Amino acid sequence: MPVGNQVPGSAAARKAIELPANQIETLGVQFESVEVRAINEPDRAVATVVVDESRVAHVHTRVAGWLEALYVNTTGQQVRAGQALGGVFSQELYSSQSEYLSAWRRAATGPASVVLEASRTRLILLGMSAAEIEGIEKTGTVRRLVTITAPQSGIVLNRGVTEGTAVDPSTEILTLADLSQVWVFAEVAEADVTRIGTGTLATLTFPTSRLEPIKARVDFVYPTLTEGTRAVRVRLSVPNPGGTLRPGMYGRAEFPGASRDGLTVKRDAVVDTGQSKHVFVQTSPNVFEPRPIQVGAQFADRVEILQGLAAG
Repeated sequence: MPVGNQVPGSAAARKAIELPANQIETLGVQFESVEVRAINEPDRAVATVVVDESRVAHVHTRVAGWLEALYVNTTGQQVRAGQALGGVFSQELYSSQSEYLSAWRRAATGPASVVLEASRTRLILLGMSAAEIEGIEKTGTVRRLVTITAPQSGIVLNRGVTEGTAVDPSTEILTLADLSQVWVFAEVAEADVTRIGTGTLATLTFPTSRLEPIKARVDFVYPTLTEGTRAVRVRLSVPNPGGTLRPGMYGRAEFPGASRDGLTVKRDAVVDTGQSKHVFVQTSPNVFEPRPIQVGAQFADRVEILQGLAAG
């Protein structure tokens, strides 16, 4: 800071101090030379947890009819693969079951017919499971409702209909998402994305979750800029067996930055008064001068010095 514009109490306005050698030893004062070191400042980006699109399943019925029962109807509810989700009444499926039973009874007293196999195939195509078909053979009666089952384990992301609704194969009844693995989107500045590609290792932190930092690799870099932020979105796939990473959670992603050389000192050497920053420079034995500085990048144990000091 220029002398004519000194801030009262700033380091530049202070005088050098002298400490006896025994006091220096008692205080445990440490000395080091200003060094030029390689600085690798990471590129930081906002990170957001989202659902892995490849692990989303949309539940439909294969026949037209009415959804007379919905056993899972709460968003966020956990379901397991094969669990019954609802029951659909379909006149088409009801008639097809009757035809199958007639063919099955005839085959019981004679050789199996092509009609029986065709009828069975039709039931399977209309959504009945092998267990349900075996059930109507044992009971000799048709099932009024055909059961809709979960194609995979996961949580209910969306409920498309309610009980009593007319449905057909185009109707989305439920949307399920497997959260055992999630995607993390990082919004990287356009100027930094040239250093990031598929396979780049990143460190993900989610302060509100109390999770330890997570290491993950970029598996896709989107080819377009995000409107508004003008950033490039990169995607990382992260295992999530405990479900601690929840879609919508915000965090931070750090990517390796460009390496450069810079002057650095230990972080503990910098005195921050709130109005200025300074370090003490030994100008002669036991004499220390407060020297105003301007700092740059700050790391875990060192600080970059932009102005105020020279190497050595």
